[in-house]
Amino acid sequence: MELFYSRDIDGSICRLDADESGHCIKVLRHRAGDEISVIDGYGSLYRCRITSDSHKGVEAAVLSAEEGWGAHPYRLHLAVCPTKNNDRYEWFAEKACELGFDELSPVIGEHSERRILKTARVEKVLISAAKQSLKASVPRVNEPVSVREFICSAPEDALKLIAYCFEDERVPRRSIKEVLDSYSGRDIVVMIGPEGDFSKTEAELALEHGFIPVHLGTSRLRTETAALTAASAVYFRYM
Repeated sequence: MELFYSRDIDGSICRLDADESGHCIKVLRHRAGDEISVIDGYGSLYRCRITSDSHKGVEAAVLSAEEGWGAHPYRLHLAVCPTKNNDRYEWFAEKACELGFDELSPVIGEHSERRILKTARVEKVLISAAKQSLKASVPRVNEPVSVREFICSAPEDALKLIAYCFEDERVPRRSIKEVLDSYSGRDIVVMIGPEGDFSKTEAELALEHGFIPVHLGTSRLRTETAALTAASAVYFRYM
């Protein structure tokens, strides 16, 4: 199924940007009169008929709209520290989007080696992944904040999980599967640390703000693998 992406839909007319128009007209050879499917990134799928087939700016008449197309029965917010290698972070974002998540917050920890992330690159990856995996919703990407800032601003009514590698006898880590299986809500936040892990100060602050410490099994995972594993755990919990 061919999908195009547009944020310029006013109810009756859909307009594709230059990149999407070029792909539609030059690559896929669509012409005026052809029907196409367009996602808006907010969860709706539009069936449209092309009225102007310019490769610089396709216009199409909206025939119908379907809300919640390709949606999942939970809301997952991933707070993941950027990896040293940008490609690994983009890989995680792509694969997690294929499974299904809703919001990504790059967080900078005390042990983070990378402190800058170009969110525009990640957004492009997510648009492509949403189309490939047949979803009308594209995850939101927030600007980077510190781990401390994120912890202090995390929603009170969500299940808040933090995965770190060290043990704390006062608050033992639980299996993420066990915690998810006992949760009856749908709003979930998961924090994944950098290559050097969260600091103990960050972990203590998270616990003070209602985060539950979890582990992802016995294997030692890279940041991007841990984030994808957490997304997979949530995905299978609600399937």
